[in-house]
Amino acid sequence: MYNRILILANKVPEGRVFALDTQTFISVAIQLLNGIILAAALGFILYKPLKKFMQARTDKIQGQIDSSKEKAASAEELKSEYEAKIQELDKERIKILEEARKQAADEKDTILEKAKSEANEIRKRSAETAIADEKRIQEESRQYIIELAFAIASTYVSNNMDQQDQDKIFDEALTSMEGANWQN
Repeated sequence: MYNRILILANKVPEGRVFALDTQTFISVAIQLLNGIILAAALGFILYKPLKKFMQARTDKIQGQIDSSKEKAASAEELKSEYEAKIQELDKERIKILEEARKQAADEKDTILEKAKSEANEIRKRSAETAIADEKRIQEESRQYIIELAFAIASTYVSNNMDQQDQDKIFDEALTSMEGANWQN
């Protein structure tokens, strides 16, 4: 390889270090022009489609971001709506419980009043029954006392009085009874 470099270096004409002559400048200018044309062609052919692709991808990503933001906002709105419904249901639950407690208290009062009324009715009937029983017992006792008094009087009269005195007392009793008012 060293030999090759020496051979190439010997081919260079004298007086020129890098062989900078007109032909080299024209060759460099043509190369530059070709590079510019190639860059423009490649820019037109590759850059614009690549730019469109990147823009489409950016738009798609931005659309997904916007969509996810909308979904997040919708979810947040739905969440707040459900929380409001839950609070409303809690209020309704508390209201129903209060109504049930009030109704139970009213029912308790009604039952107690009914029980007191029934107890008073039972007491009243018991008192009436006791009074009726007392009257019945008094009547039975009166009848028994009358029968007993009659038996005692009959025995006394038959033992101590003769028939004429008995008839006289009987007539007096009848006359006194005719003038008396009978009570039941």
